[in-house]
Amino acid sequence: MHVPGTAPQSAPAPQETSPSGSPAASPDRPAPAAPDSRHARRFGLPVATALVMGNIIGGGIFLLPASVAPYGTVSLLAFGVLTVGAIALALVFGRLAERTPLTGGPYVYAREAFGDFAGFLAAWAYWITTWVSNAALAVAAVGYLDVLIPVNQHWWTACLAALVLGWLPALANFAGTRYVGAVQLVSTVLKFLPLLLVAVGGLFFFDARNLGPFNPGGGSPVGAVSASAAILLFSYLGVESAAVSAGEVKNPRRNVGRATVIGTAGAALVYLLGTVSVFGTVAHDRLVESTAPFSDAVNAMFGGSWGGWAVALAALISMTGCLNGWTLLSAQTPYAAAQDGLFPAVFARKRRGVPTVGVAVTVVLASLLTVYNYASGSGKVFEVLVLITTFTATVPYLLATAAQIFHLVSGRRDRVDGRRLVRDAVVAVIAAAFSLWLVAGAGYAAVYQGVLFLFAGVLVYAVMAARKRASAPAGD
Repeated sequence: MHVPGTAPQSAPAPQETSPSGSPAASPDRPAPAAPDSRHARRFGLPVATALVMGNIIGGGIFLLPASVAPYGTVSLLAFGVLTVGAIALALVFGRLAERTPLTGGPYVYAREAFGDFAGFLAAWAYWITTWVSNAALAVAAVGYLDVLIPVNQHWWTACLAALVLGWLPALANFAGTRYVGAVQLVSTVLKFLPLLLVAVGGLFFFDARNLGPFNPGGGSPVGAVSASAAILLFSYLGVESAAVSAGEVKNPRRNVGRATVIGTAGAALVYLLGTVSVFGTVAHDRLVESTAPFSDAVNAMFGGSWGGWAVALAALISMTGCLNGWTLLSAQTPYAAAQDGLFPAVFARKRRGVPTVGVAVTVVLASLLTVYNYASGSGKVFEVLVLITTFTATVPYLLATAAQIFHLVSGRRDRVDGRRLVRDAVVAVIAAAFSLWLVAGAGYAAVYQGVLFLFAGVLVYAVMAARKRASAPAGD
């Protein structure tokens, strides 16, 4: 009998897939029910890639150049360092998905390597990250909506707008994975049009005199890179998106890894080109004070003042698409954990290919947090919670990376490709360093309060583990 919280004596055999490439049932999971083909559809490589890119690139990119401008062009070096770490993490998820192509991503990998308790911590931490982040995105999107439709005159109209923005993606999820994929693909294409306009078009209007100093602070360049990285670190959250939804991806052994790497590299390219173009089109002293750097860049490129409206629309589309993808992910990890008896069984219910109960619980919790944010009249509590999610997101990242290192060190030939051992080991070490850097970047307060969230989950695990053991057949 495997005791929860301890490492299994031997890793289970790699999961088999059906002829269609979808994952078959694992020994302790029931076979998946046949999906309703009218509303449920497995994601191909393009949609899986759009899911990764759409979840990484939310609304933050529209403020990112101004956020790092005070650190000077040295921040571009930080972009390069972080991109290497993010792609290393993407490669780790791809390798793990080849080995175990099941819905749940980091939860599945942690549980397979270290047992139920580690798996539960990954699922619990990731779930907290998703529903609090959904509330954050909805509230942030209201600021861009206000440029198009005035909604910020009263707190209740702003709150209502945030709730609508949060529930629309949930309705798309309730309609089925077919519609989730369609919304994700369309929103990703639409939001990239204005971003690419600035990222590529801005290079033709580039003026080196706008760049400003390399290191305005005058201190150590290494210190400046670390300081700017603390802001940029959170820009890559979402690299795990395809791995978490592996059960909904066609031929996941092949497509999850490719979608993860392509999506992460594509997001990094947009980030870097967009920042360089804005740096080169908007004067540095103005950029430091800017609240809409992409709008300023468009206005500098073409004149006029229509840039603010266009960027607001692009940001709104970007955040809606991001909410659509994160809403699906928020239900996938609890779904996988519920199948294994580590979350309440109700989370394992699926309809039209979507864990509808997980979606409903997530959107309700995010809505309650949104209402509390507006009713309290202060955004400070909300900002603290968002920082906490940065820490909670790193818990499944680090556990998944540790699972990859565990498999590499274990020496089991059926679990490790000897031809890629050295390469996989180097990538895993880089991904682990990236994950730890994310924890450090979250700050002491966020780590302290995030640990309290995790400890609350320990109590939930105690109840679920006891129920699982009580329901186990005698002699197991």
